[in-house]
Amino acid sequence: MRSSSPPTRSRRGRKQTSSGVYSASGVYPGNRHRPGVNRDSVPRKYFTLAEANRTLPLVKRIVADLVSLHPQWRDLVARYEVVAAGARPDWGESTEQLALRARIEDVARQISDYLLELEQIGCVFKGFEEGLVDFYGKLDGKEMFWCWKAGEERIEHWHELEAGYAGRQPIPVTVGGQG
Repeated sequence: MRSSSPPTRSRRGRKQTSSGVYSASGVYPGNRHRPGVNRDSVPRKYFTLAEANRTLPLVKRIVADLVSLHPQWRDLVARYEVVAAGARPDWGESTEQLALRARIEDVARQISDYLLELEQIGCVFKGFEEGLVDFYGKLDGKEMFWCWKAGEERIEHWHELEAGYAGRQPIPVTVGGQG
């Protein structure tokens, strides 16, 4: 996921995540504290290309759920903001706002749970729009990411840790790629 950092305030006072998602509701997927879960305690797992490809059936299902839930969350937040814009702040949240907030929290909780599943597998989720997932690996003794995108049958790309999606390269034939 692009944003696990805490939201900041925009000029209009609304909360903003580092990925640019605004929300008057203050509820962000993946930005919840999970009791009993310490993100730092999840050890980094290094995958061979074959191991990473073997996880894809499960990863594909989780990513499909994530990319289908994210637009729902975004739409609910937008609806909440429209309702909040027409509300009188001195009256507190309306019944409609409270109902929308509950739905936003429910969808955010589901998204957060799916992100945790990917994290426990050892994957790094990189984006809702493309359904990007990276797997830590080593190529020629150097740390890197095996890079998979929703819709791809198998992992056929890699990139350096700091390069990101723009730095994707085909996996060399000698490693098992198509060339």
